[in-house]
This record gives sequence, structure tokens and C-alpha cells, in this order.
Amino acid sequence: MFCIKNLLSNLKRERQIDFVIANADGATGGFGVGKSHSVYLHKLGIDILTSGECIYYKKDMVPHLDRASYMLRPANYPYGNPGRGWKICTTKDDKKIAVINLLGQSGFNRVHLNNPFLQLPDLVAKISQDTNIIMVDFHASTTAEKYTMFYQMDGKVSAIFGSHTRVLSADECILPGGTAVISGTGRTGSSVSVGGLEPEIEIRKFITQIHENSKTAWKDLELQGVIVVADEDGKAVDIERIRVECKESNHDG
Repeated sequence: MFCIKNLLSNLKRERQIDFVIANADGATGGFGVGKSHSVYLHKLGIDILTSGECIYYKKDMVPHLDRASYMLRPANYPYGNPGRGWKICTTKDDKKIAVINLLGQSGFNRVHLNNPFLQLPDLVAKISQDTNIIMVDFHASTTAEKYTMFYQMDGKVSAIFGSHTRVLSADECILPGGTAVISGTGRTGSSVSVGGLEPEIEIRKFITQIHENSKTAWKDLELQGVIVVADEDGKAVDIERIRVECKESNHDG
């Protein structure tokens, strides 16, 4: 959040960014996102916050989800669960942008959700009646699952962003059908960390197998992500990977 506070507004102005989507699944202590942090991130200029398997980890987020129109949980959670899995938003220049959040199947042992490969085509068919610009956050563990989704939905959505691994990958491209994809959108925070956490503690946990509370890392802060440009037909015309160094020091960290 420190990086977002110091970098996002300038980046939006300099690059003329119309709409900001960010996955907040580890915004609160590396695991899930709390109510106050979600409100703060939205006030800092993030239009839509997406999530993943940790969406219900923080107790105050569960009742907040139905009131927080800017917050998405994976759409393949059971119908009737708190929150919403997709939303159509309107930008300042009256363009409609749809955002869909989905959770993958591989590697998530705590949750067993609906098949995203069956659910997404039906969602897109419904949403495309209102807008051609559709962005998907596919929160999945493996690149194989992400690429399967990329090719299944090529030409049907504007972009699919892979999240969960918290590593900025270098495979951004536009597929033949006009869908921009990247398997890892990275993370905002310390670039010298284990998913944003202090490496020394995470190393000890692997070696000793003794639980120890993780600690947020603060070294070499960066804002990471991608910028996508889509045309009126919803086809991506450009995707650019970005890394912006945060030169401010957090004296409270």
C-alpha cells in the first residue's frame, strides 16, 4: 500500500490510464485482504480489487463484500456466497469495462470450486451483450492451467491476467484472436522477498518445519504490473510489462 500511495497517481497521469485493476489477495499481512485495507486501496485510485482463495480469510471482509462494489471474489465460488464475481464499470469517458475474477483448480486443496473452463464462456456470453471490453483475473497456481485458459478464451475477451504466484513474468503477448495475456502480473512491494515476506523467516520455516509468523519485507520497493490498450471492439492492441521503483522510504516499516 505504501508503493500504491506514492506511485499510482503519478503513473495514471503520466500514462493516461483510464482504469486500474489490482489483485489484493495478499494485501493484509500476505494472506487475504481486510476491510480497512480494501477501502484504503480503493481510495488510492484502484477501481476494482480482485482476489483469490484467501478472500474469506479476514473475518471483517466477509460481511463487507456485499457492500463493497469495488471488490470481487472468484466467480466460481458457490452461488449465494458473499460478494460478486464480476462487474461492469463505466470509465470517466463513458466506456464500459467488465472485470471477471476466477480461481483455478490446480493446487488449491482448501477450496473446490466450479470448473472455471465451463463457467467463463457462459459469463462472457452474458456480459458481451453490454460491453466488448472484458478483463479477466485468472487466479491460478500453474502456468499450464493459465495457458489453457488463455487459448480457450482467445478472441472472446480483451485480456487475461494470471495472478497468485506474485512474480512478474516476461511472457506478455497478444494472441492471434486479439486477447492480451500474461501468466504473472507480479506484485507491488519488496522485490527482495518471498512473495512480499522476509526471506530469512520463510527459509527457516522450510528448514525447521516449525511455524513462525511471517513478516512483511521492505527492501527495494517496486510497483509491478501491466498496461493493456484495447480498441472499441474489445481487441487488445498493446500490452506492456511495467516495473516502477519506489524511491520513498517507509520509516514506519
